[in-house]
Amino acid sequence: MSLNFMMLVFMSCGVVVFCSTRKHLLLSLLSLEFMVISIYLLLFMTMYMYNYEMYFSLLFLVFSVCEGALGLSVLVSLIRLKGNDHLSSLSLLSW
Repeated sequence: MSLNFMMLVFMSCGVVVFCSTRKHLLLSLLSLEFMVISIYLLLFMTMYMYNYEMYFSLLFLVFSVCEGALGLSVLVSLIRLKGNDHLSSLSLLSW
C-alpha cells in the first residue's frame, strides 16, 4: 500500500513541476515523461496485485512512446525555426 502512495507522490511532483515550468519546452516534456512513467508503474503494480492481464500496460507503453516521439519532433522543429526552446518566443499567430 505504501508503494501506491509513493507512486501518487511521484505523480503529484510531476504535476507540480509541469505547472511551474514556463520557460523551456524541454523541461515541460521531461516532466510529462516523468508523469507517464509514474502512471505506468502505478498501473503495472495495480494489475500485478489483482492478477490482471498485462496487455493493457503494453498498450499504454505504446501510446506513451508515441507521445514522447511527438514531443521530441515538436521540440526539434521549434529549435530549427526559432533557434531555442523558450516558450516566451512563441506566438500562436506564427504557427
